[in-house]
Amino acid sequence: MLSTIPFSLLELAPMPKGATVSDTLNKSTAYAQKAEELGFNRFWLAEHHNMPGIVCAATSILVGHIAGNTKKIRVGSGGIMLPNHAPLVVAEQFGTLESLYPGRIDLGLGRAPGSDSVTSRALNNDISRAENFPNEVSELQTLLGPYEGTKRVRAIPGENTNVPIWLLGSSLFSAQLAAQKGLPYVFAGHFAPRFVHDAIALYKREFKPSNVLAKPYVMLALPLVAADTDEEAQYLSTTSKQRVLSLIRGDELWLKPPVETMEGLWSEQERAHVESFLGLNVTGGPASIKHKLEMIVNQLGVDELIFTNDLFDNEKRHKALEILMQIKHG
Repeated sequence: MLSTIPFSLLELAPMPKGATVSDTLNKSTAYAQKAEELGFNRFWLAEHHNMPGIVCAATSILVGHIAGNTKKIRVGSGGIMLPNHAPLVVAEQFGTLESLYPGRIDLGLGRAPGSDSVTSRALNNDISRAENFPNEVSELQTLLGPYEGTKRVRAIPGENTNVPIWLLGSSLFSAQLAAQKGLPYVFAGHFAPRFVHDAIALYKREFKPSNVLAKPYVMLALPLVAADTDEEAQYLSTTSKQRVLSLIRGDELWLKPPVETMEGLWSEQERAHVESFLGLNVTGGPASIKHKLEMIVNQLGVDELIFTNDLFDNEKRHKALEILMQIKHG
């Protein structure tokens, strides 16, 4: 069953304290090249701002860099946070990318700021932009579509590139909008699993075929920790647990080395919060991961899986991709 499901990757460009941005982005590039070599379908980059330890703020630039250093894997945004950007600018950027790397660029869109409220205001003073998300998605679709001879504002380049648009979300809002517009939908299960069943069911139930999609298409984001054994995976998973703990405390998000135990590092309340955040985590050795993925695909009926894979050791990060593909084809 897993052999027919495309596997993709979502990259946040995680950075250990003391590393340089250049080194971190070079590692992300090598990671994308490894993904392409192993046969992953897409490599998407997130948009986050003002988060020490995550260096993917200039998302469209990174998309171009990764696409330029790979040959066939699809590269895109997971996602561009539309309230931070004018639709015309996004259309021009991704129209340029599609023109440079034809047939390989995806435009995933979200309506969250990808930052805290203070940073959000620094990016855009209009705090009502998120409420206008449906209209701005429509505007982007028009700008990236064929010129109909009536619009005074045109995306040059961008016009008629028809870059595939995906809607990303962790609630019912984007699921419903994606259904209404007949667009593919991505649920952010890597950090907000609470509404996964309801959102996917709503999207499938209310989906209206469009000129880009005849039937619903769901991609699910999952946090991955793959290793040779369950025990090693549990040890390695403490890196992501420490990062989520930092996030809920409002601390900096540097990628930290794994620890033997989380005891003493968190309170019971914090432990519950972290475990809820990572509720859809896929952690373990090959047999455990295969079982978990088959259960998720069966229960939710998803069409594609996209994984975050934030391990501290770069070699183990690459090894996790190998394990994942062995499970897929094994």
